Amino acid sequence: MSIHATKELQAYWKENLVIIAIHLGIWFFVSFFCGILIVDQLDAFYIGGFPVGFWFANQGSLVTFVVLIGTYVYSMNQLDKKYDVHEG
Repeated sequence: MSIHATKELQAYWKENLVIIAIHLGIWFFVSFFCGILIVDQLDAFYIGGFPVGFWFANQGSLVTFVVLIGTYVYSMNQLDKKYDVHEG
């Protein structure tokens, strides 16, 4: 493996880890911070007749997780194209 390929591989994985860290940070914020730590403050507001804290604890983290899966796939496809390692 050439030095150029090694540097590209390192840059690819560095960007991949940044994408993963951002997605995990968002999921942590929604599921832990909003769903557990500040749930009492969020319960003062309502979405569809349910307290927002309850919504975050029961549905918000799941909905966020599904959205994050989609954004992760999109981000990785863009990264794969950037480094020319995409499929097909």
